Amino acid sequence: MNAKVILFNKPFNVLSQFTDAGSVGSSRKTLSEFIDVKGVYAAGRLDKDSEGLLVLTDDGRLQAKISNPRHKMAKTYWVQVEGVPEDAALQSLRDGVVLKDGKTRPAKVKRMEEPKALWPRDPPVRFRKTVPDSWLMITITEGRNRQVRRMTAAVGHPTLRLIRYRIGSWTIDGLDSGEWRQV
Repeated sequence: MNAKVILFNKPFNVLSQFTDAGSVGSSRKTLSEFIDVKGVYAAGRLDKDSEGLLVLTDDGRLQAKISNPRHKMAKTYWVQVEGVPEDAALQSLRDGVVLKDGKTRPAKVKRMEEPKALWPRDPPVRFRKTVPDSWLMITITEGRNRQVRRMTAAVGHPTLRLIRYRIGSWTIDGLDSGEWRQV
């Protein structure tokens, strides 16, 4: 049996699950509004307020390989942060940042231009004339809860927008926000 693997470019404000088990009468968007393939489940999570690549599969082993930190599968994020991080802040991210739940593994970090093929976010990221923003490409091999956001905040540059670009060898290239394809 060949595993089903779906690459989905998850929009902002969408839950990484097919049903909303939240409060009664909740109207939060879920994967079911975008993907009509039966028997697949998200391999890992992507917070409601984050965007980008979500891999879905019907293969439990593949799901574990993607989501379990012991497999150290690399995940790359495009991160818009408040301010312009100095070299020392970037080096702190590369060395590993101490968070409340312990020190993170070293990350690969580099400055980048705003991605060219970036879709508009709804609602847009707040803009402040007095505070510049910049973009970083951050690759991690763990997946703690809200890890990238907590890492950038720990070095003094809160995340404004977070887009997962890559998981392993899969990317969102060619997928607009809300689009998916089976590979």
